[in-house]
Amino acid sequence: MSSPPRDEAIALLEPVVADAVSAAGFDLEELDVQQAGRRRLVKVVVDSDDGVGLDEISELSRAVSKVLDAHEHVLAGAYTLEVTSPGTDRPLTKPRHWRRARHRLVKIKLSDGGELTARVGAADDEGVQVLAEQQIRTLAYRDIERAVVEVEFQQPPAQDLVLLKRAADGPEGDDREDTEESR
Repeated sequence: MSSPPRDEAIALLEPVVADAVSAAGFDLEELDVQQAGRRRLVKVVVDSDDGVGLDEISELSRAVSKVLDAHEHVLAGAYTLEVTSPGTDRPLTKPRHWRRARHRLVKIKLSDGGELTARVGAADDEGVQVLAEQQIRTLAYRDIERAVVEVEFQQPPAQDLVLLKRAADGPEGDDREDTEESR
């Protein structure tokens, strides 16, 4: 029995793998099926708002393996399963990626050709607030060509976090004076 082409295998497996991943409380970020010699390599990339731990990866591997075994006709033979979380170099392409990157430093390439390095604030389905050069900016996702998290080896500056919180709280947020009653 021959296995279907790569794109067809992915199309057939993605819904059932996504269901298994979702049932475990995670998001399926990517499913890939590659030929690796006589075997197929099935790569499943998952994420969640709380991140993904090693124990959870192990549980997900078992759940996804069961689903793949139940659909063995699609892979038509032996396979190697790799379940992992996204790397730091994953582009931020969906609103949930931006929500998960809150307070992280990102390098952003804008559609108009501009570039900036900014700290991520509040994000919704339309866009994201960022702090760049001590100024809060709201960027629509449609105006962002590419964005990637920058690796930092220290905590974000406290002042940056305060500015982002005030921006997220809105104009009536925490602009009141610091009095005994507001402490």
